[in-house]
Amino acid sequence: MFGCCGRPLEPKGEAKNLPGRNHGSVNQRDVYCALSLDQEEIFRTETIEKTLSPFFSEDFQFEVPRRFRYLSVYIYDRDRHLKQDKVIGKVAVKREELHSYHSKDNWFPILPVDADSEVQGKAHIDVKFEAVIKGNSNLEHHNSRLIVRLIECNELTLKNGACDPFATVTVKYSNGKQESKKAKVKKKTSSPHFDETFTFELPSVRGQNHDREWQYRVSDACADVDWSELIISLWHDSAGMSDKIFLGEVRIPLGGVQQQNHAATNAWYFLQPRSLLHRPTSKQTQSPASARSHSNSLGSLRLNIQYTADHVFSSHVYNSLRELLLQSVNAEPVTSSAAYILGAIIPSKEDTAQPLVKLFLHHAQLAPIINNLARWEISKVTDPNTIFRGNTLVSKMMDEAMKLVGLHYLHNTLRPTLDLVFQEHKPCEIDPSRVEDPSQIQSNLLNLKDYVEKIFTAITNSAIRCPTLMCQLFHNLKEVATTYFPENKEVRYSVISGFIFLRFFAPAILGPKLFDLTSEQIDSQTKRTLTLISKTIQSLGNLVSSPSLQKEYKKDYKEEYMACVFDSVYTESRVLAVRQFLEIISATSNPTQRNLDTPVVLKEGQRRVMIKRAQGRKRFGRKNFKQRYFRLTTQDLTYSKNKGKEPLCCIPLDQILAVEKLQEDSFKKNYMFQIVQPERALYIQANNCVEEKEWIDILTKICQTNANRLSSYHPSAYINGHWLCCRAQIECAPGCSEVSTSVDATLQMNLDPDRELQRIHSLVISNLDRLEGLVAACGGTNLISNFMVEDVHSFCTTLKQLQDTIFNLEQEHRTYLRSVARETKYGSKQAPIGDDNYLLLAARVGRLDNNHFRQTHTLPMWPVQ
Repeated sequence: MFGCCGRPLEPKGEAKNLPGRNHGSVNQRDVYCALSLDQEEIFRTETIEKTLSPFFSEDFQFEVPRRFRYLSVYIYDRDRHLKQDKVIGKVAVKREELHSYHSKDNWFPILPVDADSEVQGKAHIDVKFEAVIKGNSNLEHHNSRLIVRLIECNELTLKNGACDPFATVTVKYSNGKQESKKAKVKKKTSSPHFDETFTFELPSVRGQNHDREWQYRVSDACADVDWSELIISLWHDSAGMSDKIFLGEVRIPLGGVQQQNHAATNAWYFLQPRSLLHRPTSKQTQSPASARSHSNSLGSLRLNIQYTADHVFSSHVYNSLRELLLQSVNAEPVTSSAAYILGAIIPSKEDTAQPLVKLFLHHAQLAPIINNLARWEISKVTDPNTIFRGNTLVSKMMDEAMKLVGLHYLHNTLRPTLDLVFQEHKPCEIDPSRVEDPSQIQSNLLNLKDYVEKIFTAITNSAIRCPTLMCQLFHNLKEVATTYFPENKEVRYSVISGFIFLRFFAPAILGPKLFDLTSEQIDSQTKRTLTLISKTIQSLGNLVSSPSLQKEYKKDYKEEYMACVFDSVYTESRVLAVRQFLEIISATSNPTQRNLDTPVVLKEGQRRVMIKRAQGRKRFGRKNFKQRYFRLTTQDLTYSKNKGKEPLCCIPLDQILAVEKLQEDSFKKNYMFQIVQPERALYIQANNCVEEKEWIDILTKICQTNANRLSSYHPSAYINGHWLCCRAQIECAPGCSEVSTSVDATLQMNLDPDRELQRIHSLVISNLDRLEGLVAACGGTNLISNFMVEDVHSFCTTLKQLQDTIFNLEQEHRTYLRSVARETKYGSKQAPIGDDNYLLLAARVGRLDNNHFRQTHTLPMWPVQ
């Protein structure tokens, strides 16, 4: 088996030189960006007010659950004067071009948005020619006939949330004339099934009597008029609007014997925008010159895009790499382990840490490997105050571990107070240079201290709920630090506070959207409040350092106005509270007195409420769909009319029998899934494909151990007396499709180790020069000094094993790519005509055949020690 997974996309950046509004006295804009896959919005930035050069600096990380053609960023102006948001322009990058921008800052010109730039989807078209002979033996009319069958389209663009598509089929002749026919309108679907046939004939031309058998050739049959081009255009039938809305088109050349000798062509085509020459002339339509001028006047957008696509094989393919990495736990010395060597090969410690943490976490070996790496790193430190202060492999692995294991703990601890900050919107600014009225500083300080006190209390009272694995990691770090610095009485606290306060709680307060603590837009005042709270929480984390360092910390405060905050929060009672908190979370690997009965919120409906439809109504219709706010905890799934209202329905998790996607034909709606219960099914519509996947994944994950979980289900709804999928008439009929492969039941263990192993392989291959540099250094004196190797022989042995494993795995990929290129038909639904990815794959395979990968490498001999 083989899987393809798109890794997280992380676009972030700024815009400059945006055009002004040019109305009234206001020239600046309130700008935000919307990140989309094709035309499907996935994320939205905060609004930056009163500027033409907004700086966003936001990260969006997400897994890509489907194929897409473009990653687009739309730039909007939130115009409160006109009470509507106006699109300024967009940046669109083809999927096949994303790799060329990976991990680099790039400035993109902002281009205008119109119907011809908003094209997506594909069409299935069958084209064939027939010869037509009319007349008697003395006088013949030789005609040719073109038969066009429009079978179906897929994933068309939505216009204002709707799609009522129809098609026009146009044939152009060589004499400049054309003939058009129209397909029927298909209501409320972005994937219409037309199955309509259209016939066209060339004008009659008199021929001569032939004694020999007539053979069809268009050039002989019609010397004066020939076929030129076939155009299939898709349109949205917009009710109440005089003009139809363009959705895309396919142009197929017909002229020439070479085209027509193909008796039939049945293929899928990507829809394309109209070229400037073929677009209708109107006030909004620009000439090519004016379009270029307009696009240049819209400014530019800087993006840093990180996109990777990994091809994941079956688990057995990764056995050698898995075993080699898991041996790192027992490797002596640890600098000869494969995990340590990866840190030397891959420049980004964060890129290295993410797959390693997930792999070792899945195999329950995370605490031992971090303990071994931390012990080696601390042994090389001379000043205890500098432990883990740099971005080392261990510190990045700890960061990743806390995010994976402690995310729900983080939400449970910080969310109540952060929700209060968002709702109350109290000013907390204490910088005199930022406050217009100095008399407000004192009241602002009181507001700040109130929020800080609430968060501080929530943190220090949360020790008993700290996840077990985090406690084990903190316990190990404390034990190692106190072993190497037994005379330093503060190191037992500082080694932990540097992670839990400075790298866990404080960053989450500063950027709550990055930690899924909110999905709401954060205004500038609230953002400033969060910054001040985060700074104060960092200072509280430093309360456990030695008295001399505390005085030095206060003295070196960059902002004088923060010194008064430090004075107000630095009390003996708070120092004691911090130390008690750190002692508890590092006391043992299994803290006692956990309140397991307290439900933890796992997920809630974000931005827009979700839409649900309950099974069992007398008749399906629009009235059955109602907006509801969903809330999932470790105990149940509930929904209410609005956030904070009493639940209208509560579904215990053990009553969820299956969670699966719902086919679009059920209700003509996208992003729908179903929650199957013993007595009914609940149909829910998410806001987009990413949210749909997140809900299905988390519900499936926490309910898969239910004793009565279904093995099959109905992928469509039961409507008008039968199931749409299998046509069974009995409502309680067994499912006709197997449920999706279940994931790990343990919430924090929802991991795919094969995927992480493939990520490691891709990272090593992309840094092959560094691997070869290490190989070349084996046996030399520079190896020990440059890479801090303790045992050269064991280091080089592991390096050779890693090299061989990576190269063997690369051969698997090359074999697979050749088979894909050989088996994939250009023009199939998987590789429509116009798909640049297929053409790139074919070119890549050609390069592989011309550039044989080195399979054998020799290492220099090293002295036996």
